[in-house]
Amino acid sequence: MLRLRPYKSCDAEFIVKWCTDEIAFRKWSADRYKSFPITSDDMNNYYSGFAYADNFYQMTAFDETGVVGHLIMRFVDEDKKVLRFGFVIVDNTKRGKGYGKEMLRLAVEFGFDILKCSKITLGVFENNPDAYYCYKSVGFKDAAADKDNYFHVLGEDWKCLEMEIVR
Repeated sequence: MLRLRPYKSCDAEFIVKWCTDEIAFRKWSADRYKSFPITSDDMNNYYSGFAYADNFYQMTAFDETGVVGHLIMRFVDEDKKVLRFGFVIVDNTKRGKGYGKEMLRLAVEFGFDILKCSKITLGVFENNPDAYYCYKSVGFKDAAADKDNYFHVLGEDWKCLEMEIVR
């Protein structure tokens, strides 16, 4: 049975191993980390910048085998009605087995029922169809963006698609 809990610094030792190549790493983190690969310390140092924020939640998915997934949630508005997911990742040995869908389902439930948001958004790179269809399967829909959003990654421009789910 999959469950969500707040991230612990010891979770990083598992999470940083799930991106086995830089393309997968950048699909997960975009340009938020300057170098690849990252270490547990890199991840924990990045999150330490949000330690006292009351609008930022790092979450870990786990089951009887241990840590299997991770994501962050952050409010993007003062009224705390719009929640944004990011850094969504599942243990690469468990992909394609429903872990991502279940983790996202639990996170959406947490966002709506516990955090009382009215909308959840996320961005996914156009070149990451597996993640895109996973988000769709949980109920996320394509959202109209004010403008096309591109990230310059590994010498290329990657288009980021906006998605949302509204209660």
